[in-house]
Amino acid sequence: MFTRFWGSQEQQPQPQPQPQPRPQDGSSSWYPPSVSAVSSPSSSSRPAATPNASSFALHSPSHVPPSEAAGVIAVLKDKSVDELRKLLSDKDAYQQFLHSLDQVKIQNNLKDELCKENMQLVEENLQKEPRIVELRNQCRIIRTTELAAAQEKLNELEKQKEEMLKLNSPASLLQRIQEAMNATEEESENLHQQLLDREIDLAGFLQKYKKLRTAYHRKSLVHLAAKTSNV
Repeated sequence: MFTRFWGSQEQQPQPQPQPQPRPQDGSSSWYPPSVSAVSSPSSSSRPAATPNASSFALHSPSHVPPSEAAGVIAVLKDKSVDELRKLLSDKDAYQQFLHSLDQVKIQNNLKDELCKENMQLVEENLQKEPRIVELRNQCRIIRTTELAAAQEKLNELEKQKEEMLKLNSPASLLQRIQEAMNATEEESENLHQQLLDREIDLAGFLQKYKKLRTAYHRKSLVHLAAKTSNV
């Protein structure tokens, strides 16, 4: 009896494991493999993972600020499993969800404002273009006419300045004083010769000769002072 009982127990068919459904290939999703693997992992012995809000957060880009990621997770928590799978497989649904986020709306509004400001700047620049062309033409005329005349006048004045500086240089002044002294000395010698030739009387000679010698010695003192003071 026990033998039949245990024998009957041994002959009972063992329950066969039910074949697991083959998970779908991640190639049907338009997401990159890192995101598609959340709902459609590669075929293995592990069962398919159910997408949830945390799955989206784990595979979000690393440069997303934690505050923004937390806001997205808070929105995804209210989604059902089917809705999350649809977001992974339907590009249009994902785009619609993406543009419904407050962060994306803020970025889109900011982009629109920047585009509007750029368009205003472009319009202002286009309005100023005729004035810019006019000023450019005026500059070209000034450069070819008035500037050339002004440059010529400047060169002339520079030349005059150089001549004046040369004439009034210390060496030039000393030379001019020396020439004046030589001229006074020569004039004194001529006056003395006139006295010897009796071409002038003694009274007239003394009066003129005194003036010439006084002028000569004054110039000589100035010349000597200029040389000794290293002017």
